[in-house]
Amino acid sequence: MNRLFDAVAYQLCHFPKDDMFSAKENGKWNGWNTEKVQSTINQFSAGLLKMGVGNASFTAEDSVKIAIISSNRPEWLITDMAVQQTGAILVPLYPTTHPSEIIYILNEAETSIIFVGDKELFDKIESIKENIPSLKNIYSFDKIEGCPYWKEIVDMSNDSLLQKVNDFKKTIPEHHIATIIYTSGTTGFPKGVMLSHKNICTCIKSAKGCFPFPDAPNSKTLSFLPLNHVFERLVSYIFIYSGLSIYFAENMESIGDNLREIKPNGFTTVPRLLEKVYEKIMTKADELGPLKRTLFFWALNLAKVYDINKKGLFYTLQLKLARKLVFSKWREALGGNVEFIVTGGAACPINLLRIFNAAGIPVYEGYGPTENSPVISVNRRDPALNIFGTVGQPLSCVEVKLEDDGEICVSGDTVMAGYYKHPEWTAETIINGWLHTGDIGEWTNGNFLKITDRKKELFKTSGGKYVAPQPIENRFKEHSFIEQIMVIGADRKFVSALIVPAFPILKGWLHHKHIVIDSEKEMTKHPAILEKYERIINEINEGLGKVEQIKKFVLLPEEWSIKGGEMTPKLSLKRKVVMNKYNLQIETMYQV
Repeated sequence: MNRLFDAVAYQLCHFPKDDMFSAKENGKWNGWNTEKVQSTINQFSAGLLKMGVGNASFTAEDSVKIAIISSNRPEWLITDMAVQQTGAILVPLYPTTHPSEIIYILNEAETSIIFVGDKELFDKIESIKENIPSLKNIYSFDKIEGCPYWKEIVDMSNDSLLQKVNDFKKTIPEHHIATIIYTSGTTGFPKGVMLSHKNICTCIKSAKGCFPFPDAPNSKTLSFLPLNHVFERLVSYIFIYSGLSIYFAENMESIGDNLREIKPNGFTTVPRLLEKVYEKIMTKADELGPLKRTLFFWALNLAKVYDINKKGLFYTLQLKLARKLVFSKWREALGGNVEFIVTGGAACPINLLRIFNAAGIPVYEGYGPTENSPVISVNRRDPALNIFGTVGQPLSCVEVKLEDDGEICVSGDTVMAGYYKHPEWTAETIINGWLHTGDIGEWTNGNFLKITDRKKELFKTSGGKYVAPQPIENRFKEHSFIEQIMVIGADRKFVSALIVPAFPILKGWLHHKHIVIDSEKEMTKHPAILEKYERIINEINEGLGKVEQIKKFVLLPEEWSIKGGEMTPKLSLKRKVVMNKYNLQIETMYQV
């Protein structure tokens, strides 16, 4: 496998499947078999060639750029591979991307065609297309009045064009750019990361042997993280290459129902979604009777001290009983068959790793930026190769070093070709062959990598002391009453925090205290609640260094979200946005 689209041919040869891809239509799961997927990709490529998309120069500048903006569905990956086979380059967009950012990206990439998922996204593109001179065609995956249907391109295929596709795709070199992925633009203009077939295929082949996936072609996975993020796209190709079926969730709200319906063997996620699952479990615990509630918290306390590498006989027997009486219900809520969950995109709180793994729901944390295709390291299934609180050992295809300031640098065939049209940004990021990630890390137990913070997020107090906010935030997020937190203190006398309470948990506490409050806004001002959070903060502060301790805080009534603009599409916090939005509350904390 030297080009991404080779993965389908590999599956067709070694383990053809009836449900290679599956999506829910009219209340029923419909599967695409491997042969249908391969033939549709080839016909799609043939139609694109007929439209004049083909390119034989294999340079990023001369290649046709084709965009896609859609939720996860079989057509997404089919389009991806069909575009690849013509030598064109796919430019994926998050469905939630702001129109002004879409205009910037499509203009810089000089995109000529875009595929949209549904009417809402069609209307979004239609409303701005006059600002994108290069955009000539819009096609949709859903049948929409006034918009050409994607299968019209597939139907252009004929035997002569199919032969042309078969001959042409053999000539596509592994160094050709397969995709340009634009960053979310949290620190300025979006940057177009150019990834070649070799970049991603190298990562696939190395990660396939390291990721904790079952080696079983009859296994199922659920896909819901956006495919336009390279992490979900990478693992999708690993699934194809390994013969695991991919079921596409209907939407983010239906994930729970879809898990119970298809009973997958695993999926990928981000820590924020695991936090949501845990919060939901804790909310239901408040509804239990006295005996079941006591049993629940006995099991939870066992889980909080779980370590995959240290098990005494008495603890093991207790855990086995807890899994049978309590945690089995957690597994059932995830379908009952989960053998792996791989999390990335942000640091996962160590208490979540302990609790889920103790419950018999294996969660493995990995790490890597888009610029590295993306994986640098991951924890493995073997307990000896898995340490909670680290992101595991590096893949065999990369070399990792830490600069004097702790910045993580990586080299190897997975490192991007550069930023599209911006060699100056590339030169700042790749120095002497080493990709500078901007993340700060350290080695643990020899060659286990631990992320300690983002280089750009480190700040210095007015007293000249450096503070790394992320580890502090992760420590506080381990408490069930804290949903979200952002630590503040750059050029200030002390560290403070903005906190979004875990309102479902808080409401349960209020119920037990017989306190009635009508709104979440009122909760953030109530003396009993402020006193409760003061105690929580003081308790956690005891485990922190003096300069790291939170001296003041503000409770906020609304959760930070993608829609609100405070979170990126991969659910990372946009710190500058939050700082600007809550500037008044921040300044109030620092008033003498």
